[in-house]
Amino acid sequence: MAEIELIQGDITTVPVDVVVNGTTARVVIGGGSLDKAVHQAAGPLLLTELQGVMDERKTIALGEGIVTDGYKMPCKKIIHTACPMYMGGGWQEAESLAACYRSSLMAAHDAGMESIAFPNLATGAQTFPKKMAAEIAVAAVKETLPATPAIKKVVFVCFEQENYAVYAELLRAG
Repeated sequence: MAEIELIQGDITTVPVDVVVNGTTARVVIGGGSLDKAVHQAAGPLLLTELQGVMDERKTIALGEGIVTDGYKMPCKKIIHTACPMYMGGGWQEAESLAACYRSSLMAAHDAGMESIAFPNLATGAQTFPKKMAAEIAVAAVKETLPATPAIKKVVFVCFEQENYAVYAELLRAG
């Protein structure tokens, strides 16, 4: 089973094979602070690649992801996953958020990647409650890891201390 690690810091600097970026169904560039940071760190070729993909696809389903090169980031690949907006919990938001983690792990596994870093998906512009989002993230990753044996290391990267404390408590508990 893969090692699960928790760090506080900037996901764009983490030396892993794959970094996950939260985005929208239309892969709106710069839709949130994480997406802006990823684009700034990766450089302009990332935008060019995504525009080409989205010219063909138009949208991606909630929970689905698009794999691109990492460009100037220390990662080999970036998975851009469409995160749900939290609207009170009655619109299958939890299932869609869990799908972001599952599909990202599966895409990384299918690409032969061994390590992946996740941010706190959907807790910014999509307004997911932080503790709920963390519980979904940890459960989805733990449930999916047996089906992704190529993945040797999962890193949860928390930019804010509040998210870091929530993940630390969850990972200690189980």
